[in-house]
Amino acid sequence: MRPATKKMALLGLCTAVALVLAYMESMLPPLFHGIPGIKIGLPNIIIVFVLYRFGLWEAAVVSFIRMLAISFMFGNLMALVYSLAGAFLSLLVMAVLKKMKFLSPVGVSVAGGVFHNVGQILAAMVLLGTAELGYYLIVLTITGTVSGIFVGLCGAIIMKRIPKKFI
Repeated sequence: MRPATKKMALLGLCTAVALVLAYMESMLPPLFHGIPGIKIGLPNIIIVFVLYRFGLWEAAVVSFIRMLAISFMFGNLMALVYSLAGAFLSLLVMAVLKKMKFLSPVGVSVAGGVFHNVGQILAAMVLLGTAELGYYLIVLTITGTVSGIFVGLCGAIIMKRIPKKFI
């Protein structure tokens, strides 16, 4: 199999797994009643894996296709806008920190989880015209950190189980 064909097939598989994880996550009950929007971020396990095994561009493409497909199947336009804002900022921060090489994949994932929430809140502040939403970042920073640890640990396990030589 040609390397480009193999890469495309693997990225397609990663996108499919991310879609399945997103669907599974949508079936879970809310983690915290009364606090909207808090999720584990299961699809981000795949995004962290793709970022480390392939690179920023590939992670962005997988993330974008996953968000687009999920929003068409289960969401709405506003959910897509918030997801895109969070994913863009999250991937940007994770790529910079990965390149600096002073954090583990878990640390990079934690930063990604927190900045995903920052991106979503910034988008909401702009779209809704209210700065008061910034206070919600206190709660989202805590949950983004916890989710980032879980996602990073899972991503690190997958990276350990699927070495670079197989990709």
